[in-house]
Amino acid sequence: MSINLTTVMVILGCALVTIIPRIVPFLVVRNMTLPEPVLKWLSYVPVCILTALVVESFIIQTNHSLKINWSVIIVIIPTLLVAMRTKSLSITVISGVVLMAVLRFFI
Repeated sequence: MSINLTTVMVILGCALVTIIPRIVPFLVVRNMTLPEPVLKWLSYVPVCILTALVVESFIIQTNHSLKINWSVIIVIIPTLLVAMRTKSLSITVISGVVLMAVLRFFI
């Protein structure tokens, strides 16, 4: 298998386009003091992201109705308990992934 220069340039370009919007905001606000309303608003971002991911995964849209994925609901309950206890997005996501893997292993 050979890799030509065009393929390498496309991969590097895609990496650059992906990294820039993720890294630049952190670099810009790293040495700034943000106003309190902005900090309060930003504190809701992890909760919104997690909620969007969870709701998207347990509601299944069919042609004319919505159905609930019960295996996801079974995992959501202990994951929510972990989230309330630890208040850590990382630990919550990791525990949810592990619980779902365990559930799928047995079902």
